[in-house]
Amino acid sequence: MGYTAVHPVWGRLDASMDDLGCGRVWADVHRVKGLRLACPECGGRVFARASRQVIRHFYHQVRPRDCELANESAEHHLLKLELAMSARAAGWRAELEVSSEARDWRAEVMVFDEHDRPFMALEAQMRTDRYARDGVAVCWVAVQDRPWERVVPSLRVRFPSQRGETWTVWHGMARYAWEPRTLKAKAKWVHIICPLGDAIKWVLDGRVRVHTAANGTVWWTAPAYEDLALARARMEADAEAVKRAAAAERRRKDAEERAAAAAQRRRDAELGARERAEERAAEIRRLTRFFEATGLDPAVWETFTQMVRSASGKAIKWGNLSPAHGDGLLVYARPRWESGGFNLAGVVCPDPGALVEWPAELTILVPNQGWLSRIQAAARSPLKVAVLDPVTGRSSFIRVTPTSSAPPLGRVSSPITAQYWDLLK
Repeated sequence: MGYTAVHPVWGRLDASMDDLGCGRVWADVHRVKGLRLACPECGGRVFARASRQVIRHFYHQVRPRDCELANESAEHHLLKLELAMSARAAGWRAELEVSSEARDWRAEVMVFDEHDRPFMALEAQMRTDRYARDGVAVCWVAVQDRPWERVVPSLRVRFPSQRGETWTVWHGMARYAWEPRTLKAKAKWVHIICPLGDAIKWVLDGRVRVHTAANGTVWWTAPAYEDLALARARMEADAEAVKRAAAAERRRKDAEERAAAAAQRRRDAELGARERAEERAAEIRRLTRFFEATGLDPAVWETFTQMVRSASGKAIKWGNLSPAHGDGLLVYARPRWESGGFNLAGVVCPDPGALVEWPAELTILVPNQGWLSRIQAAARSPLKVAVLDPVTGRSSFIRVTPTSSAPPLGRVSSPITAQYWDLLK
């Protein structure tokens, strides 16, 4: 059934209007024999009738399957009428079942502006998006949750449960709840419940407008609520900007502190390097007489020192030239994991003439084979000799006897360990 029909002379008839929209009355079409009225949708013959609820409409004597108007449910039919009546009660001209001139869309209820131009379509079901092409706004209305409900301007309504009640909007019209208006207070959009007539009036009068959330969900709301949501968003943005600025300041300070610490480490490293270089230079100056007496090149002294540390596996410290040990350079050692004092562990390049009563367990350290030959020639008692050549990087451990120059017990490449005896006991 539908609310509209077409008369061959009077034109379009609207059963929801007292004058049928053409200056006639209901008695001119209701139960009039021989009157031929046509359905505006399918062109089939329709008849005027008033239902038990005294709702006037037009019906097909034989309902065609392909006519949308003929196959609408009673609930849908009543909702269309309520939409039209609500628009008229709000002071707008509204007509039911209006088609475009090209007949490519048909509005359930079309609301016209003061110049009789189509202003907004109130739809009780989702149809097409062709309204936008003709500059017609749309508000969809449904009694059930629809897939398109959250992406187009729509209202979800409840059918009156008993006579005397009104149609009620319970989804699609929302307000922004934010109390108290502080950043710590929670804020959210809340759908309100209101009479359908009020909602239609607000929509047509422009008191509410379409709002699209960040996730694409669409609903109707008042501009004041949008302003409130915008104020909240600005407050959050300002607070976030303050946080970002504070975080940026912390990062800047941290970067400055890291840069200052790195610069300090570089200065400390440079200072340490200079101090070590000065210490090495001072050590070289201190050992000048030793280098002159032994013929050892000061340039390889650091390498020789490293070979002694590697071969012994201990921490070492150079002493002074000792007349009691043939003016050789004393070397002191201790285990690396201990923190006690250093003990005499060896002598570097002692005068071969001082080897007459040399302690058997006191290691003699020499830098090359030439020094080894001199020690072997002057040996008067068994001696332990370590040949640590800083030029070739080779190390030899030799047990020298007074009767013959025994061959090396073992030769290994640096780094070495005291495999055959404790180098610096």
